[in-house]
Amino acid sequence: MTDEIWKRAEVQSPCVKICVIEPKSRLCTGCLRSIDEIASWGSMTSETRARILAELPARQPLLTRRRGGRKGRLGEQ
Repeated sequence: MTDEIWKRAEVQSPCVKICVIEPKSRLCTGCLRSIDEIASWGSMTSETRARILAELPARQPLLTRRRGGRKGRLGEQ
């Protein structure tokens, strides 16, 4: 199945199919949208979608950097 079915002549979703909400920032780690933005994307105007898309790159620093594995458990850098 391809994504061609979902293509429209309007501002496309920034979804990259990595849908994980980061608890601290409450942003999706894949597309950097908030839960509310994701939920209401389909009913937003093209202008609102374009404004959100323009804001997304500035949100990247809001994500907490993961410190998983052994280093995270032991507090090592």
